[in-house]
Amino acid sequence: MRWHLMREIEEQGFDTVLASAIEEALDGPDAVYLSVDVDVLDPAFAPGTGTPEPGGLTSAELLRAVRKIVSSVRLVGLDIVEVAPAYDGPGAITAEVAHRVVMEALSALAAKQGPREA
Repeated sequence: MRWHLMREIEEQGFDTVLASAIEEALDGPDAVYLSVDVDVLDPAFAPGTGTPEPGGLTSAELLRAVRKIVSSVRLVGLDIVEVAPAYDGPGAITAEVAHRVVMEALSALAAKQGPREA
């Protein structure tokens, strides 16, 4: 198993590290199960998690990563973990970003299918 630290993203750039992660994920398997842990986000974007990690990604970066990953691989499943509604607060921004992750993945899958004839 391989993971990438924020230091790598800061030094090499988000797109470079994302491309490496996709390449590593496809080194062997022909399909990917994507598990999105919301504590990858900075707590400013996802306070409703049990293990907040200051200095993490922005929600825009995560959504861009999900779009790119789903567009680049054969996706067989997706989950979102570490959403803790009790810690989310009245704005429920963690739940909102989790919802948007699902919508981005579905949109990327639909775009890969292309238009259907009526």
